[in-house]
Amino acid sequence: MSNNLLELRGVTKRFASVRALTRVDLDLQAGEILALLGENGAGKSTLVKVLAGVHRPDEGRILIEGREVRLADPSEAQKHGISIIYQEFSLVPHLSACENIFLGRERRTPWGLLDRSAMRREARALLQRLGVDLDASRLVSQLSIAEQQFVEIAKALGRSARILILDEPTATLTGGEVKRLFAVMRELQRTGVAMIFISHHLDEIFQIAGRVHCLRDGRSVGIRPVSECTPQELVRLIAGRDIIHEFPARPATPPGPVILKVKRLQLEPRLPAVSFGLREGEILGFAGLVGSGRTEVVRALLGADRAHVRDVTCHDRPFDPSTPADSRARGIGLLPEDRRHQGLILPFSVAENVVITNLSALRHPVGGWLSRRRGESAVLRLVNRLSIRASSTRQPASTLSGGNQQKVVIAKWLFADCRILVFDEPTRGIDVGARSEIYGLMRSLTAQGRSIIMVSSELPEVVGMSDRVIVMRQHRIERTIDRAEEITAENIMYYATGGHIA
Repeated sequence: MSNNLLELRGVTKRFASVRALTRVDLDLQAGEILALLGENGAGKSTLVKVLAGVHRPDEGRILIEGREVRLADPSEAQKHGISIIYQEFSLVPHLSACENIFLGRERRTPWGLLDRSAMRREARALLQRLGVDLDASRLVSQLSIAEQQFVEIAKALGRSARILILDEPTATLTGGEVKRLFAVMRELQRTGVAMIFISHHLDEIFQIAGRVHCLRDGRSVGIRPVSECTPQELVRLIAGRDIIHEFPARPATPPGPVILKVKRLQLEPRLPAVSFGLREGEILGFAGLVGSGRTEVVRALLGADRAHVRDVTCHDRPFDPSTPADSRARGIGLLPEDRRHQGLILPFSVAENVVITNLSALRHPVGGWLSRRRGESAVLRLVNRLSIRASSTRQPASTLSGGNQQKVVIAKWLFADCRILVFDEPTRGIDVGARSEIYGLMRSLTAQGRSIIMVSSELPEVVGMSDRVIVMRQHRIERTIDRAEEITAENIMYYATGGHIA
């Protein structure tokens, strides 16, 4: 008979032809804190949703105390004592902490009325069990993020949770709040509650977890006691996949002068300011974990989001855009992560999407009306130059593949003669064959003197394409890696998770 409280045996989950999980085995004992590690897209979220009853596994078994169970939906998972604390809380802001704890399972008097005094007593007892001094009558909207998290945990314990899954619980907490959370987790551990702890911060793993279970590409690649690991070994487990040699060689000639100088960019008064420069003809990579602030910095730089302080020069002239249109007027174009909704007008043709950034180029010199013919030859040259596979320039963008759609986005900024391009997740949703074409295009653009800022969550992409890398953590620049030989997956993960390499 197994001593494990929870077991997964050979769990596989597919979405169409994609395998999100492949024969995953996992063990969890009562009173254990197990760290679940892996890069973005490694399969952690899918595994959590399988345990939550959101997804049903296509193969494999789930056992609780040695008995196989079928988690048909979230309520079924809760009946078996499994509760998930997601990053986005499920609390109702205009209700009190007590009302949230008992939402959907309210206590009632023999006459059917709400027994508020009984609920307040039980809520106080649950919070005291956690060692939390919190007034359960306060509205959730008045609580700090950490206090809301404790209410979520109390809510789970009120449902007799024996297995608690905490998904990035420290992402928005201060250092002091993290210490309080860990104290609560240790108290739960002492009472026999088992926990799966998901975090990208290696220092937290060594503080709180007993074992680590690492996923990579939907497979288990390492299970071991934390006491037998070093930070370097964990980094290798997380980022250890081979990097496919699909990236063009870095140019032999050094980049040119700084053309975009960010002297001080501060998103909000409570956040630190960042400073960096972009050189002519280089690819400057922005790396960091989800929530590190890399995309927020770029959006604020381009005027897509407001900034508290923006002290920037572009080609030695002050640059303070109010909107992305202001950035385009200064020769800066954004290739957004969601190109289908933010980068293209899908019902429009290839040509219409390309010319929309620079309609003034279509104006007839006499009369000033727009002439489609004036742009046709330029669009056709860009289609041929970028190898956009379309039946004609009038083909709707919605009918193109992901790789060809991305090329159309590139083409529209070249039509506008943008000298600085910002790629946010440049190959997301693009097949492997088209990726190398996009990478080749990026290198050819920098060889022509254009400059690229690349935001990417794909470590191989950052390593393979960047001339320099800015690693962000908690909305600050943790490290700028300038030397090509130091741009490695291990170094980036180290700095992104708060580690420091001697």
